[in-house]
Amino acid sequence: MSDKISLTGISASGFHGVFPEERRDGQIFIVDLELFANLAPAGESDDLTKTVNYASVAAAVVEEITGEPLSLIEALANRISQRVLGDYPLIDSILVTVHKPDAPVGINFKDISVTIERRR
Repeated sequence: MSDKISLTGISASGFHGVFPEERRDGQIFIVDLELFANLAPAGESDDLTKTVNYASVAAAVVEEITGEPLSLIEALANRISQRVLGDYPLIDSILVTVHKPDAPVGINFKDISVTIERRR
């Protein structure tokens, strides 16, 4: 059995990108997470220590967005997945979507995103 915790729209300014102006000026990145874990023990006990503290997960995601710059959002998604799986042993698998709504691609668009899935 696998239950799900969703965190949608975690945003922060980061300096990820392949162009010098992206590394210099930065831009907003938005991250959505789906965390899969057995939540029955928390549901039965009403005990925070038996679940995933989503406030702590969100703070870790912001640290990764604002951390060391990467060229690709694929790499940022991977770094986030490694951090969350490494720090939260109750999580069996994770879906990470990184949105880059202001990507400098030279055409009008609403959003560009990458989604990855990783399992323990």
